[in-house]
Order: sequence, then C-alpha cells, then structure tokens
Amino acid sequence: MEITRLSPDDEAGCIDAVAVQNAGTKLDCPEMLDQTPRGFANMLRYGWDMNPEQAYLARESDGTAIGLLVLGAPAYDNLNQVWIDVHVHPDHRGREVGSALVEYAERLTRELGRNVVGFGGYDLPKADAFARRHGFEQKAIEVNRRQDLDGLDWSVVQRLYDAAVARSSAYELVRVTGPLPDELLDGMVAVTESINDAPKDDLDMEDDVYSPERLRAYEQAQLKSDRTIHRVIAREKASGELAGHSTITVERERPHIGIQNDTAVSRDHRGHRLGALLKSAMLLWLRDEEPALGLIDTWNAESNDHMISINEQLNYRIIARILAYQKTL
Repeated sequence: MEITRLSPDDEAGCIDAVAVQNAGTKLDCPEMLDQTPRGFANMLRYGWDMNPEQAYLARESDGTAIGLLVLGAPAYDNLNQVWIDVHVHPDHRGREVGSALVEYAERLTRELGRNVVGFGGYDLPKADAFARRHGFEQKAIEVNRRQDLDGLDWSVVQRLYDAAVARSSAYELVRVTGPLPDELLDGMVAVTESINDAPKDDLDMEDDVYSPERLRAYEQAQLKSDRTIHRVIAREKASGELAGHSTITVERERPHIGIQNDTAVSRDHRGHRLGALLKSAMLLWLRDEEPALGLIDTWNAESNDHMISINEQLNYRIIARILAYQKTL
C-alpha cells in the first residue's frame, strides 16, 4: 500500500477519494450527504476560510484506491492540534488500512510541531472500538440534523416567527446575500465569537479567535467554492449594535442543499427569542430567495439543548451522531 498526498488539481484522484468516502458513508450512515469531486477539490483549495485541508490517498500496488485521510490544521487558534477523518472502502476493511492512515496522520502531526489529534467517527461499535484501540478518548458528541423543506409546515414557521417578533421589538433584521458590507464587518466579529458559548463538552479546545480578516477569508472560501452565503442579522434599534446572526450557504452545484454554517446570539442580547427569530426569518426569506432549496443540514453538540429545541420546532430530524475523540501524542 502507498499513501500519497492528493492535489486539488488531480481530477482522477479526487474522483477516487470521493468514491472511497461515499462507499463507506453509504454503508455506515446512508442518509449522510455524499461528497462530490468538485466539492472535495474545492475543500483542498480553499477550506472553510482559506485554510485548506490536506488529503492523502491510500492505494494498492495496482493503483486501486482503498483509503483516504483528510487532515485539517487550525490556523487561527488551537495551534497545537490537527483534526482528521479516516475513510476505508468497505471492500478493504479489516486489513489495517485505517490503522496505517492513523499512524501516518500522527507522523504528520509531529512534523507540523503539534501534539493533539482530534478524530471523528460515527456512533457505531466498530468505529468506537477502532478509535479506542488507537488511544483516542471520547470527548463530545456532535449530531447532524436535517430539515426537509418539502415536508415543512410553513404555518409552524410563521407562528414561530410571529411569536419571536413580539418578544424582540427592540431589534430589526438585516438580510445580506454575499459578502458583508464594510460597515457591518467589525460588529460581526463580536457576534461570530458568540459561538464560543456553545457547549464544548470535554474537548480540549481553546475558544475560536475571529477577526475582520478571518471573516473575509471565510467569505472568500465559500464564494470560490461556488456557494452562496445568506445571512440574517439582528440589530438593536436603539444602539445599532449587532446582536446575533444566522448564516446558511447554498451549493450552486447542488442548489437543493443548504448548510447551516452558524447561528449565534451575543450574550448581552439573549432572552429576547432572537435565536428563534433568526432561524424562522431565514427560512421565510429563503423560500423566495432559493426556490430549489429542498433540505438544510445543521450540526450541534448533543448537549446544546437550547438550539436543539428550536431546531425540533422546525422539524429537524437526526441523521447521524458523530463521536468526537482526542489523543495527545
């Protein structure tokens, strides 16, 4: 077996990588969204915020792709860590391919001067046994939920919105498609940092660090990856202070798919139903703005009861539970 780094310009390699990943997903969690070669290549070019991830493909001697390692190294915070995903084609499991990829990842981590490896796996007995066998400790549970817009009762959305409006009369909503106007940028840094109040459970992680430059890098990466950014922002009328936001990106390659990138409310503005206001207002807006949109996926810590309660009112259902592990080298 040979492990080599994959270039985003290697079209055939990206096709092979996605085939490995999707074959495993189809077996382990059939409802998870498939990856596309184009989307995978863009991840290697731009990442989430112009900090691209790395991918390494494991091949047999005849060139058959049998395993995939994806490694992300934070560039703004948590500089002692890397996070990895390991995929092995179902036809080649039980042959220590995954173990070889984990060992390769640990070597890369040391070469980067880092000492903590994070790893995510489906909540399945075999996946958990694999992680623990390699010395990883479970630290948190992340849940992927999906909203089916075709089956959504819009009267529920409207009632949630109306009730939230009644509780938040001191605020107004600003809707932005694409990059933020310059005059909102500094205020959005503080709002985005509110995500640090979300539960981390037992993860050994520093707070995320944001800046105007990082927000612009996020916008650049999403747009270069051919995703449209939609934001709904709550602003206090009296002070003009930004109080919260909800952000969804829509793929142009697959415009029926939306991803909830973030929903957060600043600590000083909680207690006014702004989370419900932002989420419901976004849905009502996108119904007209993105008529092809059919589903929205979101991720939350399983312990994030407040946001989950809003999602459940909006007909989200669980697609997958991901166990988050960490290991100190």
